[in-house]
Amino acid sequence: MRRLFISLLALGTICAAEAQTKNGGIDTKMMNAIRKGYTASPEQKAIKNALATSSIATLATNSDNLAMCDTHFSHQVKTRGITDQKSSGRCWLFTGLNVLRAKMIEKHNLASMEFSQNYCSFYDLLEKSNLFLQAIIDTRSLPLDDRKVDWLLHNPIGDGGQFTGVSNLIMKYGVVPKEIMPETFQSENTRNMRMILSLKLREYALALRNAKSDNAAASMKVEQLTEIYRILVECLGVPPTEFEWTHRNRKGEVVSTEKYTPKSFYDKFIGEDLEGNYIMVMNDPAREYGKVYEIEYDRHVYDGENWLYINLPIERIKEMAIASIKDNTAMYFSCDVGKFFNRTKGTLDLANFDYESLFRTSFPMSKKERVMTYASGSSHAMTLIAVDLNDEGKPRKWMVENSWGVKSGYKGNLIMTDEWFNEYMFRLVVERKYVPQDILEMLKQKPIMLPAWDPMFAPEE
Repeated sequence: MRRLFISLLALGTICAAEAQTKNGGIDTKMMNAIRKGYTASPEQKAIKNALATSSIATLATNSDNLAMCDTHFSHQVKTRGITDQKSSGRCWLFTGLNVLRAKMIEKHNLASMEFSQNYCSFYDLLEKSNLFLQAIIDTRSLPLDDRKVDWLLHNPIGDGGQFTGVSNLIMKYGVVPKEIMPETFQSENTRNMRMILSLKLREYALALRNAKSDNAAASMKVEQLTEIYRILVECLGVPPTEFEWTHRNRKGEVVSTEKYTPKSFYDKFIGEDLEGNYIMVMNDPAREYGKVYEIEYDRHVYDGENWLYINLPIERIKEMAIASIKDNTAMYFSCDVGKFFNRTKGTLDLANFDYESLFRTSFPMSKKERVMTYASGSSHAMTLIAVDLNDEGKPRKWMVENSWGVKSGYKGNLIMTDEWFNEYMFRLVVERKYVPQDILEMLKQKPIMLPAWDPMFAPEE
């Protein structure tokens, strides 16, 4: 028995050695060659010591670019007040509401104004729950390991999103002032609430898939949503159906005191058709320009609209952005905010960090190549409010109003160079009146449907 055990052990050792030296593995010869990358030269030791005690961002900070950039902008939209999404993924909602509140403040001569993000968040989470549960019913006949079912179960709910969520939710439920339904701890710190909702929705998904019929599943869904509604009320509060609000002008003088529903309040003070008056454009060089794309299940409301956009060269997008800013109209804007971001200055600038000098290597990928390899994609939405044009009318820099509080960035805003804009800007939502006719004509195309799991279309947070 002992001899057999030793023989088996020896055989296992031989097999393991062979497995490690198969073609494509790192064998001893390859390892020796790889080790030559580090020679312990004085330069390498100095960098190694520095990296052991300091962050890469600190060491890569470009000392030649430490001075604050010029904060003058030739054209800027009138806005008042910086919002703060706190520890939540609601940048898309704050951005959309910030675009609308700038209009309301200017149109009605207000000193300040903020819509209730919590009110919209409540219905957003309820509608997303219904979207998920109904999608589970729609895919009941598919196996559990089907790609679509797998994606749904991986993504039951979140508080990230994009502009179609803003438009569909507001046109369906209206808006209320922030003081009517203020933030709660859970609305500002959403992680645990999302965890609870996700757990319940996954539990409900299995029950729906096991229902005896679609009719039985539909009845079951109503009971499930009733439970979700209760959880949301306890976390976020009861959304008002009617309220009283006093309209004061910029001088603080009372203009009127009236009762409103959320819909009548929106109709009186904004009154735009958000679903028909805005289009989304995208700069994704990995896909063909001049085409219209639609993303399956990329919506907030089951009976609403999927995210639909026109893919355009960056210069065409800039034309519309400049026209909108010159007309004092802010825009929903999203980008890859984490790249070359100096948090202290609040600037997005390719010259902020010199990673190439620190690591003595190059990073040559183009925007297209970064998108194709998942190295870059839209991650955060903000409100585009300013551009600085040179004498030839070309942009030098841009500014966005952020939703991370007034102490973040430059007075709550972020300033980006035009070069950074080219590389890391992705999405813009613009009113139709600023869109050239040839681009509007593109909307007549039949959209190319993209799968919900396309990594370029993760919700903005």
